[in-house]
Amino acid sequence: MKDYRTLKFLDLFKVLFVRMGVDYPAMRKILAVKLTMDGRRTPTIFNQQAKKKNKPEENGFMKSLGMYVLLSLILIPIVIFGKNYLYQMAIFYGIVMFLVMTSMISDFSNVLLDIRDKGILLTKPLSKKTISTAKTVHISIYLFFLTIALTAAPLIIGTFRHGILFLLLALIGLILLNLFIVVLTAIIYYFILRFFDGEKLKDIINYVQIGLSISIAVGYQVVVRAFNFVDMEIVFSPSWWQFLIPPIWFAAPFELVLRHDTRFYLVGFSCLAVVIPIISIVIYNRMMPSFEQNLRKLTNQSGESKRRENRWENWIAGVVCKGTEEKIFFRFADNMMRNEREFRLKVYPALGMALVFPFIMMFNEIQMNSFAHLAVTKWYLAIYMASLMIPNAVAMLKYSGKYKGAWVYKTAPVANLAPLYSATLKVFIVNLFFPIFFILSLIFIIIFGVKIIPDILLVFVISILYTVICSNYLKGTLPFSESFEDAQQSGGLKLILAMLLIAVFAGIHYAATLVPYGVPIYFIVMLAVTIFSWKRAYKTVWNL
Repeated sequence: MKDYRTLKFLDLFKVLFVRMGVDYPAMRKILAVKLTMDGRRTPTIFNQQAKKKNKPEENGFMKSLGMYVLLSLILIPIVIFGKNYLYQMAIFYGIVMFLVMTSMISDFSNVLLDIRDKGILLTKPLSKKTISTAKTVHISIYLFFLTIALTAAPLIIGTFRHGILFLLLALIGLILLNLFIVVLTAIIYYFILRFFDGEKLKDIINYVQIGLSISIAVGYQVVVRAFNFVDMEIVFSPSWWQFLIPPIWFAAPFELVLRHDTRFYLVGFSCLAVVIPIISIVIYNRMMPSFEQNLRKLTNQSGESKRRENRWENWIAGVVCKGTEEKIFFRFADNMMRNEREFRLKVYPALGMALVFPFIMMFNEIQMNSFAHLAVTKWYLAIYMASLMIPNAVAMLKYSGKYKGAWVYKTAPVANLAPLYSATLKVFIVNLFFPIFFILSLIFIIIFGVKIIPDILLVFVISILYTVICSNYLKGTLPFSESFEDAQQSGGLKLILAMLLIAVFAGIHYAATLVPYGVPIYFIVMLAVTIFSWKRAYKTVWNL
C-alpha cells in the first residue's frame, strides 16, 4: 500500500496520539486505506470506461484544489489593501468559511456519515477512540489541503504587507475556524440523528445540507452589512447581533494585537474566537459515542415510501412532450431527479441562491439610493442571476447514484435516444428552473410594474436557449449514467465560461432596452433561434 507523505508528516505527532490512548499503528493503516480509496474512481459504463483506460489513478479532490487556488486570488486585495483589520479579515474569514463549509457539506458529509467500514472495523480488536480519531484525522487532512489552497497566496502576500505576527494570528484563526466548522456540522447532524431514522432521516439530512448551503451564502452578506461607509471610511457600529457572526470573532484579534485596540467588544469577539471552538470540541468528544451509535439508523430502510404517480405530472408530460417515447423518458427522468439525494444536494443549493442573489444585488442599490429609485431603473435585469444555476444543474444530469443501472438504455426497445436527452432537459426546465423563475418574475413585476413583462418573457426564452447550449455537457454521455464520484473531475473552467455567456445575453438585452422596439425584436429573434436550436440539437442524437 502506498505510503502517503501526509501520513509521514502525521508520524511526527505519533507520541501525541499515543498519549491520547489511540492505537497509532492501527489508525495509520485505517487512514492509508481511506486515502487509497479516496484516490480511486469507480469505473463507469460506456465512454467513461474508455476515458480511464490506461490512465493512472488520480484523486479528483487533489485535482480540484487548483480551482480553489484560483479562487484564492480574490482574497489577496482584501488582505493587503488598507489596515482596517476588523473589516478586511471579517470578509476574508467570511469567504473562507463560506467556501470551506460549502465543501464540507457537499463533499465531506459522506465521510462524516460513512458507516460502510463499521462492519469490518468493529469486528477487529480496535478501540472506539482509535476508529473515531481516524475519522476525525481523515476529515482534517482534506480540510487542511482545502484551507491551504484557499489561503496560502493571500497569507504569504499579507505577511510581507503586515508582518509575521499577522501570519501567526491568521493561522491560529484558520485552525480554530476549521474546528468550529467541523464540530458545527457534526452537532447539526447529531440532533437530526436523535429524532429520525431510515430513509426519512436521509431526506432530512439532505435538505438540512441544502439549507445550510443557502444560509451560509446569505450569512456572508450579513457580514458585509455589519460595516458602513462614511466619507469613504469604513465604520463599524457595534451591536449585540454581531456577536452571532463567527467571521467577526476571528477578525477581532487582529485589531486587538496588531493595533492594540482594547475596546470591550473587540475583547469579547476575540474571546469567542478562542472559547467557542474549544467548547465545541469538548461537546463533540462527549457526544461522539452517541453520534456513532445513531449513525446505525442510516442503515434502516424502513420508512421508504413509493411515490404515487401524479395526474399533474402526466398532464405536464402530455403538454411538453411529443411522442410516447419522450413521455416515458420524461416520467423516468422526473423520478430520477426527485429520488436522487446526491443530485438534490449538488443542485438545490444553487436553486436557492438563484432565488436570493437577485435581491441581494438590488439591496445594495436600495442602500445607496432608495426603493423608489430602484423601481425606475433597469435592475429587473438582475433576474438573469437565476440563469446562473443552469450550467451546474445541466452538468449534473449525467450523474447518478444508480449509474450502474444505465445498462437499461441498451436493452430498451428504442432506436434513438434523442427523446431521452430532450425529455431530461424538459424535466429540468419544468420542475427546477421554471418554479424559481416564476416566483422571481412575480416579485419583479410587483417591484417594477407590468411594463417589464416583455422583458421577463425574453429572459425566459433566452434561458431555454441557454439550457440547450449548456446541454453540450451531456454530449456523448447518457443522462444518469456516471457516478457522482466522477463529478469532481468535471471541467470547472467550462462552467465558468458558460456562466459568462449569460452576461453576454444580459448585455445585449440591456442594449435592446435603449433602442425603440428593441426588446420585441430581440424576443422574436431569440424565440426563432431557440426553436431552431432545440429541434436541431436533438434531431440527430447518438443511436444505440
